[in-house]
Amino acid sequence: MEITTWYLEMLGLEQLRFSPPGSYELRIEQAKIPSPEFSRFLYTSVGAGWYWLDRLSWSYDRWMAYLDRPELETWVAYIAGTPAGYIELEAQAEGNVEVAYFGLLRQFIGKRLGGHLLSVGVERAWAMGAKRVWLHTCSLDAPQALANYQARGFQIYKQEKHWEELPEPQPEWSVYDQAGWPSK
Repeated sequence: MEITTWYLEMLGLEQLRFSPPGSYELRIEQAKIPSPEFSRFLYTSVGAGWYWLDRLSWSYDRWMAYLDRPELETWVAYIAGTPAGYIELEAQAEGNVEVAYFGLLRQFIGKRLGGHLLSVGVERAWAMGAKRVWLHTCSLDAPQALANYQARGFQIYKQEKHWEELPEPQPEWSVYDQAGWPSK
């Protein structure tokens, strides 16, 4: 399958076009204690339908090593106490902050949450001392992803196309069929 990857950036907080939340009981909170179980839940729940496969084989220890770093922040949106989505921010060299992962659980898509969660996350990236906030997305992602990033003020600075062999399409919940933690 041919896949297009877009790299986007924001060079100043003034570029952010903030999206207000919808009308729901919303709380966005930082997950301050590294939790491989919770982060794996967010990753698999959000990415199940979009070929998020690269972390499925991670062991508990690898998750912990990734999460237990001062440069990484995970922010979780809750609606009425239920996790609805998350944004993962990683501070990098030269004042870059990457939106490493971002997305919503399926039942919360289309409720004006994605634009708002991204807005809050980008504000936090700038508060982390960013000189540049960047991310990448691809044609395997949710159809509204690229438009949401651009609507918030991100600009495309690079685009690539490549071919990739993908596993046969599987039901979205297949990621939960793997009992326990994969081996190291």
